[in-house]
Amino acid sequence: MPDTKQSYSDYMLKEKNYSLLTLRAYTDDVAAFERFIKERDEGAELLEVNYSQVRSWIVHLVETGLSNRSVNRKVSSLKSFYRFLLKVRQIEVNPLQKHKALKTEKKVQVPFSEKELRDVIDYNSFPDDFEGVRNRLIIELFYTTGMRRAELINLKMSGYQGKTLKVLGKRNKERIMPLLDCTILLIDKYLQYRAALQQLHDADMLILGNGGKKLSESFVYRLINSYFSVISVKVKKSPHVLRHTFATHLLNNGADLNSVKELLGHASLSSTQVYTHSSLAELQAVYKGAHPRSQGNS
Repeated sequence: MPDTKQSYSDYMLKEKNYSLLTLRAYTDDVAAFERFIKERDEGAELLEVNYSQVRSWIVHLVETGLSNRSVNRKVSSLKSFYRFLLKVRQIEVNPLQKHKALKTEKKVQVPFSEKELRDVIDYNSFPDDFEGVRNRLIIELFYTTGMRRAELINLKMSGYQGKTLKVLGKRNKERIMPLLDCTILLIDKYLQYRAALQQLHDADMLILGNGGKKLSESFVYRLINSYFSVISVKVKKSPHVLRHTFATHLLNNGADLNSVKELLGHASLSSTQVYTHSSLAELQAVYKGAHPRSQGNS
């Protein structure tokens, strides 16, 4: 089994192009399931699992207080592992073949309004120094490109080509992002301050933290939350909400779904369609207000 686990890790990294973070999450879930079945039955083996054992694990996870969404994610890790075992003929039947995910409530992300973005970007007081220009640039990049937090953190100096940015997305897929003139001007201004830094610990990274070090995910989250908490009462204020806002505002202003899909780096349209609820709501309001048969226009 150790060789099988290593083969699975190699497959995830080299063939599926999963990140180390994703790989760790998947393998941790599989390890947790293995511990569970061995605690219940000392002779239990991953290669000999049946669905009854999987179902017992699911019940156990629910009883610990995990949400259905979290349970589904862990079971998804297990499904991936057993699909691999089936692929390499380590097993003949996938024990999760007929498993159906637990029902979950769809969370509706509420994007920021255009006014909220203007209030933060145009009317906020960003000091004219390295930190101030960098902080404004981080907000601008999220809103004008829709990139993910991990993508922003891992931007390379070599990826900035004057009018475009090379972004490394999920599963190591590269995409080229066009930049607005206002974003280009801000990047160039930031680079002037960056060049004056005395220490560059991570010189190949484009956006740096204090001391010239690579940004952390928690720093970026806190930064976005702090700026938007001043102007927005929305429950969630995060880099992902800015990504959602980018997509929603494009769709509201006439962009087609396929173009937004490419800009976001989605593999399929179904991933992009979750961002359409806001534009559909706006369309519905226009429709109701304009159609002759709507109330008030009859």
